[in-house]
Amino acid sequence: MTSAQPPSAPVPPGSAGASAASLARARRRASAARFWRRYREQRAGLFGLAGLALVALLALGAPLLVGADVQSVTDAPGTALQAPSAEFPLGTDQFGRPLLGLLVWGARISLAVGLLAAALSVAIGALAGILAGHYGGWFATVVMRITDWFLVMPTLVLAIVLATVMSRSVWTVILAIGVTSWPTTARLVRAQTIAVESRPYIERARALGGGHGHVMTRHVLPNVLPLVLAQTTLGISTAILTEATLAFLGLGDPTVVSWGGMLQDAREAGAVSSGHWWYLAPPGLAIAFVALAFTLCGRAIETVLNPKLGVSR
Repeated sequence: MTSAQPPSAPVPPGSAGASAASLARARRRASAARFWRRYREQRAGLFGLAGLALVALLALGAPLLVGADVQSVTDAPGTALQAPSAEFPLGTDQFGRPLLGLLVWGARISLAVGLLAAALSVAIGALAGILAGHYGGWFATVVMRITDWFLVMPTLVLAIVLATVMSRSVWTVILAIGVTSWPTTARLVRAQTIAVESRPYIERARALGGGHGHVMTRHVLPNVLPLVLAQTTLGISTAILTEATLAFLGLGDPTVVSWGGMLQDAREAGAVSSGHWWYLAPPGLAIAFVALAFTLCGRAIETVLNPKLGVSR
């Protein structure tokens, strides 16, 4: 007679789900490590990332480095429009405030507006693109005609109109930029959605009972997220430039300090005609530097996520 085999140990009810979750986490970690390994090959992208890290640290540490009193007009430590010196490395503004402190403090608003406006723009564009690509038909036709209308209209003009009719605040600027700069993302995401939904596993998911929500959230969205990430990074630089333009035109929030607001103050003080270059150069160079850094990071991410674009170091 054969000896009886001992019964196998029962499998805990949650072990299968736990193993699947750990496997998914391991795959995400491996994917992130692979992305970072490829990103490090992009020298321009590393330069942009280092520059953004430096600016972000200055912006986060602004309350400790310069303090909120740097914005005060009544307690300004210098006299109006002093040239750069040992006491004031970048000179002073028309109220006697140190421009170096204002530059560091203004990074908080400029970066916050750029990030939030780009996130709003990409969120609207991704939602419109996924819905239009998934449902198609008359719904896609309507969404794309609205998108085309926003595309042919100058983004800056629409943002100026919105910023003019609404109250002057930081949130108005964010809303004006976000709701006028989403069409490009919508067209790109729609094209990617159509390409994804033509693959065989989408048909299998539908045959197994997957509804519209399941297909869009579990299959389409993960495949368009890399495109959305690259588009967000590229859109931040555009949002920062647009915010600076609106502030320079006097449509920003007058109660906060931003790089665009500094340029507008310099124009009002006559810095261009009087030759006070130190009033104009720092905020202008800061805007150009951050916009370039975000663009370099966006191009690097785009190259890593889409190898067909080629490797540009």
